[in-house]
Amino acid sequence: MSSERMEANGIHKKNSGMEGDPDLKFLLQGGELLKVRSTSWKKPRYLRLLEDCKTMWRESQKTFKTNETFSLEDIAEVRRGRQSEGLKKYTEEQAEGCCFSIMFKGRRKNLDFIANSEEEAKQWVNSLEKLISNINNLNSQQKTEHWIFTCLMKADKNKDDKLTQSEVKDFFRLINIDIDDNYAEMLFKECDKSKSGYLDGKEIEHFYELLTHREEINVIYGTYAKTAGFMSPENLVEFLMTEQRELATLADAHRIIDKYEPDENVKEKKLLSKDGFVMYLHQPEALVLNPEHKDVYQDMSQPLSHYFISSSHNTYLMEDQLKGPSSTEAYVRALMKGCRCVELDCWDGSDDEPVIYHGYTLTSKILFKDVIRAIKEYAFKTSDYPVILSLENHCSVAQQEVMAQHMSSILGSALITSPLGDSMPTNLPSPEELKGKILIKGKRLNKLEASFASEPAAADDADVTEEEESNGENEQEEEKRKKNKLKLAKALSDMVVYCKSVHFRSFEDAKNNQSFYEISSFKEGDAIKLAEESANAYIRYNVDKLSRIYPAGSRTDSSNYNPVPLWNTGCQIVALNFQTACTDMDVNQGRFLVNGKSGYVLKPAYMRDSATEFDPITLTRGDWLKHKLLHVMVISAQQLPKVNQKKSSIVDPLVKVQVFGVPADAAEKETHPIENNGFNPGWNENFQFDVYVPDLALVRFVVEDYDFMSENEFIGQYTLPFNSLKMGYRHVPLLSRNGDLLPSAGLFLHIMVLDAE
Repeated sequence: MSSERMEANGIHKKNSGMEGDPDLKFLLQGGELLKVRSTSWKKPRYLRLLEDCKTMWRESQKTFKTNETFSLEDIAEVRRGRQSEGLKKYTEEQAEGCCFSIMFKGRRKNLDFIANSEEEAKQWVNSLEKLISNINNLNSQQKTEHWIFTCLMKADKNKDDKLTQSEVKDFFRLINIDIDDNYAEMLFKECDKSKSGYLDGKEIEHFYELLTHREEINVIYGTYAKTAGFMSPENLVEFLMTEQRELATLADAHRIIDKYEPDENVKEKKLLSKDGFVMYLHQPEALVLNPEHKDVYQDMSQPLSHYFISSSHNTYLMEDQLKGPSSTEAYVRALMKGCRCVELDCWDGSDDEPVIYHGYTLTSKILFKDVIRAIKEYAFKTSDYPVILSLENHCSVAQQEVMAQHMSSILGSALITSPLGDSMPTNLPSPEELKGKILIKGKRLNKLEASFASEPAAADDADVTEEEESNGENEQEEEKRKKNKLKLAKALSDMVVYCKSVHFRSFEDAKNNQSFYEISSFKEGDAIKLAEESANAYIRYNVDKLSRIYPAGSRTDSSNYNPVPLWNTGCQIVALNFQTACTDMDVNQGRFLVNGKSGYVLKPAYMRDSATEFDPITLTRGDWLKHKLLHVMVISAQQLPKVNQKKSSIVDPLVKVQVFGVPADAAEKETHPIENNGFNPGWNENFQFDVYVPDLALVRFVVEDYDFMSENEFIGQYTLPFNSLKMGYRHVPLLSRNGDLLPSAGLFLHIMVLDAE
């Protein structure tokens, strides 16, 4: 790699594109802040950016020992003001301007700080946001290079900009590769042209080039670089059409060369070098996910019941449902992940303020009004499409009135309180019509038609709770609740418009008696039984009515169930525990990865037809049957993270390719493990899958650390809809267990989808 390329790619502090930037200078210098943990625990902490320009270092003023480092890539958001639960609780209102919080991805606790002045707090927030944005805007290849150079800097223990043979060995361990001592020595000697016993300057550059050599890409490039050793626009079009199966034109080829060729001399000749080719293959437009599916591309004007809707269960929980903490932050995280249906488990609180928590358990309590404020602020940051608040109401009439008041005053015009239009509707509105709106799902005292009648309906007794799980109640408490059914406040009842909760009796009863705006909730076990025994009837039911599925009450650890069989029968609101990282959540994230991450995915046409014959289990002939052959060649992986952060620990990676969908499509195949190489393992293994209903299929690529003594450990994964796969040679980004992007890691595959004969 040339020094010009290094500069162009923004690696290292001097070439980060921020050299001399005052914000970067401020962070490198750092400063003292007051860390807040409670009303009485507020202690000074020195915070500064390390030389790698992506790691923050926090030290105690007293001991000057390193307390903690964290990567800027682990930060989800920097919030100015008293915008975290901790700062709201433990600081005074007058400190508002001096406060800021660093919110992390995953389960890491926030850092709450008070700066010395409002100006300083503003400087911290602006500087951090600027640098985080700079890092996020690097493409995957640039992130890889930044990561490798960070590891080189860490290996250079005495900071003399030279690498000894011992430091080179440390570097290999840092980048997750265990190589033979003789090979390491040979590589070192090959680069040590000056015979000085250490590498510096151009020698480190040469070492980097040998290390990042991608033979598999060289072979592909060599096949099509037919113009004096380079790719001409015509050669590039041939590659795109032959290998990538794209309808490419010469204009496309010229655009790619103009955009991604780093060498100006080569660019002037309208050619693409190997470096430019590699850079292009790392771009979002060339990855495995069809770029046309990244934004909203589906028809959003159909009734709500025609969409799968990203949905959360027990949204308020950060961990398990027996003693875990409840938090408004859990709502923020779910909404930021595109979730469009959140659950509020409401109970009477002290001082006439309703609270949210998991009833009859030790989970902590949060104020209902704080949750509504958080929803108001974050509902539409990721998606513009409607949010459904699923109320699990255990409150007295008095506190239900308070709930209604809070929702009305906080949500304002965003809250749907009456049907759209001037007359009684005949079907559910569309996501497009409900953009920026919030709907309430709960019990209602009367039919929706009554809102158009001249005589108001009187209040009635109603069991306002809906989920049939016991939530940890003992038998006496459950019996007592059933005997003393709570009354429903009219103010709250009137806010339920398009999602009136009703009990499901049978498909026949629903056909005769259930209105389009009435929604039933199904316990996981009941829903799965219906999906297995009456799949077609369930699909027809879900054409014009919404179904919500929730996990069994026995899942006290907040574990999840497989959402796929429920999607296969057209269930829209398949609620999962977003707080629990698992394969089921990966699949959910994959389902809603497309269509602008809007949280709404249009069901196939044959699942929107009330006369459909589709049955995912029997698979009779019909429009749904489009038998495809999926060929996957797992070629290589790059920069896989360590499973644990021990310096000596090196992974033995293997790759699993999994297909989720109708039962006939469910399959899994895996490569052999590669010993001691997380940096650039290669497999070149081929797999073939039969996919009969591609519209409902998802493909998951998962990398694991092989362990012959125990269960393999998770490294990273990526899941996407089958119909969103791009063909040809594709890089696949990898996500962490929490669903966040692993900055430098990825897979390199060849994918082909063919019609089966």
